[in-house]
Amino acid sequence: QVQLVESGGGLVQAGGSLRLSCAASGRTFSSYAMGWFRQAPGKEREFVAAIDRTGGTTKYTDSVKGRFTISRDNAKNTVYLQMNGLKPEDTAVYYCNAVSGRMIYWGQGTQVTVSP
Repeated sequence: QVQLVESGGGLVQAGGSLRLSCAASGRTFSSYAMGWFRQAPGKEREFVAAIDRTGGTTKYTDSVKGRFTISRDNAKNTVYLQMNGLKPEDTAVYYCNAVSGRMIYWGQGTQVTVSP
């Protein structure tokens, strides 16, 4: 089993930057593909970005391409989401997940608020 703990959220003005971190427990971190999702008030959780087990392949939702970068450090059991050029519409609770086969684990989320 994997436990995920997100951090790095906060309040930032539009145009600013934040870096989210997601620390994973356990010794099998490198066997999991990792992803970031977000959920704004009154909306469904949506995909933001994903990275494969080695960090060689990444995917992004169109609205964050060119602004957000997902990366991972398997030695530190951590996945990151660097968010630049933040917009008010990026305001949401951000969750990381870990996927391996049928196993999916979620963190508790971290709030990101972008003021106009």
